[in-house]
Parts: sequence; structure tokens; C-alpha cells
Amino acid sequence: MVTAEAAVFENELRERRTRLESLRPRMPGSSEIQMLLREVDDALLRLSQGSYGLCEECHDPIEKERLLADPLIRFCLDHLTVQERRAFEQDMETARNVQNALLPKAGLYAAWEIHYLYQPLGVVSGDYCDVVVRDSDPTRLLVLLGDVAGKGVGASLLMSHMHAMFRSLSTQRGGIDQIVEQANRLLCESTQQSHYATLACVETTPTGEVEVCNAGHCSPLVFCRHGASEIASTGLPLGLFSTGKFPPTKIQMEPGDVLLLYSDGLIESENATGEYFGAGRLMAGLQGARDLFNSEAIVDLCMRNLSKFLDGSKLNDDLTVLAIRRTERSAA
Repeated sequence: MVTAEAAVFENELRERRTRLESLRPRMPGSSEIQMLLREVDDALLRLSQGSYGLCEECHDPIEKERLLADPLIRFCLDHLTVQERRAFEQDMETARNVQNALLPKAGLYAAWEIHYLYQPLGVVSGDYCDVVVRDSDPTRLLVLLGDVAGKGVGASLLMSHMHAMFRSLSTQRGGIDQIVEQANRLLCESTQQSHYATLACVETTPTGEVEVCNAGHCSPLVFCRHGASEIASTGLPLGLFSTGKFPPTKIQMEPGDVLLLYSDGLIESENATGEYFGAGRLMAGLQGARDLFNSEAIVDLCMRNLSKFLDGSKLNDDLTVLAIRRTERSAA
């Protein structure tokens, strides 16, 4: 285990030990606390000896996402007991159901039509996708698409944390730059140093003006009558530095214009020759997006282009694509 990762797990284990010690006066003689303290101390010993994170049966590395979720585990998935494997499968099924329940509603929001595809690589995803109506006004939407560092259970837990955080912050006054700044501070204060996320945050208005904060995320694409363009990142990923700033980019969207958000699982998909799909190929394949009937057709075209490029090769990451289209319908 590399030094940076070891430091993260050591901090987590020591914090757990401190919490357990604080509970001892309230639960004198508790055998459960004593057992957990022994497990934490044993994990710290293995960390100092360089054997932490290795399966005690086969000595191969334990799945990192499982360690992030529970730093006390000692066996890889291949060496769980039947009972442990059954419990793990039930936990994963519950996690998938919870994550699916957090996904937003697609469809028409006043003058804005939204459709998305959310495709985890495994059972759960580290991609974050949400649509929030601000102040009960369906013309004022907060549309969020992010990508949490890592994969699997650990990433999905942080995705759920971000969902709750932005839902709460969206009720406060202020622009999206302030919301993203506050979310960044909260993420820095409440998660481990190795946990961070890129994010594209969009706010719509009744007049068609859109503000975009891009925190280290893939560049959103705008398709309008004058052509296509990218919205570059204006800030670092969330969770790296608590003092980060995220100045918004303003664009005016006319009826029929399209804004496309996506995770790097799309542009970093590789075909059999090791070539990336890439942002350039994505944009070129969607030049006619503005002329398509609706946002669902835009996402479908995007995925058809990707499937043709992959030509049977499998995806290697979580993938999310979301299209926002301003409709002909009046926002009044």
C-alpha cells in the first residue's frame, strides 16, 4: 500500500479508536467495544508491518472500495464465508436500490426538457446526477452531474453524501457559485483527503439564461444555431482545497438549444485498439443535435455513436450522459 493511502487509512483507524474510547464510560464492560478496539489495534499493527489491506487467506490486495467502506475487513471477496458473501450481496442490492431511488425525474420542467442515461460499471456507481427545482419554480433548475474519485461502494457512498448536501444547499439564497463553494468546504471538512469529486453545476432561468460552474469536470457542450462550443473548467474538483472559487460561465440559450453534460466514462471509453472516444469525436457526432426532436433523441444519438466506435469493446468506467434542451414552450 502506497504511503498516501496508508496515511488515509491510519487516520481513519485512529479516529475510530478515539470514538470507541469515548463510548467506554457510557457502556462500561461492553464486550462489543472491547472487540472493536482489538480489531482496530490489530489493523494498526498490520498497517505498521506493511500487511494491511492484504487478504489473510490468499495475501492478494483486498478490494479498495471495500476497505474504504470498512477499514477493518481482512478477507477479499473470493475468501468470504458463504454467510458473509450472502450478506455482502444483500448489502450491494440494497445499495443499488438506494442509489436508483436518488436519481432524478427526467422529462419536461416548464421551458426545459431533460433526459439522461445513468449506467454504472458495476452494481453501484460513483457518478452523481440530480435535478433540483429551486424555490418551487420549474423554470429555475439546479442540474448537477459529477464524478466521484474511485469506483464501487466507497464512491457510491460519497455520491449519496453529495446528493443530500446539494439538496440542502439548493434551498438557500445565493448563486450557484456560492452553493458550489459551500459544498466544497463541507466536503473538505467531512470526508477523507482521498475523497474528491468533479462537478458540472447548471442553473436555468425563466429567460433562457444559464449559469454553469465547472469544478474540474468534463467540459459541457453547447449546441446552438451558431454552432457548438465547450464550457471549460473554472475551478478545481470539490474536496481538494476548502478555499476554492468557482466563477460561473453565463450563456443564453434560445428555444431548441442543447446543453450536454457527461462523465469521463464517455470520452475515456476505449476501443479494441486502445483509442479514446474523446471530446472531439463526441462533439463531431452531435453537430446536428439541435435539429433533433427532443433531449432523449440527443442522448440516444450520443450512445449510438459510442457503440459504433467501441464496436463490441466493453466500457471501463461508470457512464452518465444528460441533455438539457430549451423547448419552444414559453417560460412565462
